[in-house]
Amino acid sequence: MFNAVKNSSEDKNMGKVVLITGATSGIGRATAQLFAENNFKLVLCGRRQDRLDTLQKELGGLTKIHTLNFDVRNKDEVKNLISSLPPEFSNIDILVNNAGNAHGLDPIEEGNLEDWDAMIDINVKGLLYVSKAVLPNMVAKKAGHIINIGSTAGKEVYPKGNVYCASKHAVDAINQGMRLDLNQYGIRVGAVNPGLVETEFSQVRFKGDTQRADTVYKGFKALKPEDIADIILFVVTRPYHVNIADLVVMPTAQASSTLVKKEL
Repeated sequence: MFNAVKNSSEDKNMGKVVLITGATSGIGRATAQLFAENNFKLVLCGRRQDRLDTLQKELGGLTKIHTLNFDVRNKDEVKNLISSLPPEFSNIDILVNNAGNAHGLDPIEEGNLEDWDAMIDINVKGLLYVSKAVLPNMVAKKAGHIINIGSTAGKEVYPKGNVYCASKHAVDAINQGMRLDLNQYGIRVGAVNPGLVETEFSQVRFKGDTQRADTVYKGFKALKPEDIADIILFVVTRPYHVNIADLVVMPTAQASSTLVKKEL
C-alpha cells in the first residue's frame, strides 16, 4: 500500500464522502477496503445485497458506511436511491465509476445480442446514470472528483473484443467530455485504465467457465485489484490543483491486449 499517502493524508480524508459503484467485488471491493482504512466515509453500491451486508460488517468498524442496492442499468433506481441518501452521505466528494463487465468473446458475426446490450447498458449508460445523479451537488459547490474506471480495451481494439472495446472506448470519450464540460466548475475528472487484472472479470465474460477463465491469468503475474485501488487512492489524494486526467496501467508482462509474456 502507498504508505506515504496513508500516513500524511488520513486526517484530511476524514469527512470526505466517496461513492463507489460495483463495490462488492474486484477493484471496487479493494477500493472500498483501502478507502475505509484511510478514513473516507463510503457509499457502497452493488447488485448483491448479501455482499453489501458483508462489506458493512467488515468495514463498519473502520469508517462510516452506507450501502445502496441497485443495478446501474436501472436509471430510476439510480436516481431515486442516490437522491435519497441521508444528509451525512449526500454531499458526495468523490465518485468512483467502477461498475462494468464483459460478456462473451465472439467474432462480431456470432455476437450475442443480450451480451451486447449488457455491456453497453452497464459500461456506458450505467456510468452516465450514476454520474448524472451525483453531479448536481458537485456543480453546486464547484468541487468534486470523478474517477472513471476504463480499460486498455478503451485504448486499442483486439480480435473478438468488438463491442466490449467499443463500450470502453465510449468510457474514454465520456471521460474526456466530462473533463471539458465540468472544467468551469473546478471538478476534477480522470480515468484509470487497467490491463489484465485478476478478478471475476473473466468468469463473467466466459459465463462461469472457470477453467477457461483461469487460463487468462496463467503463466504471468497479473495485476491484483489492490494494485488498482492503490492507484485510485493516489489519484484522489493529490493536491487539488493536480488532476491525473488519464492513467494506463498494465502488468509488467503485458505490452498490449494481445501481447503478454507468459512462462508456460
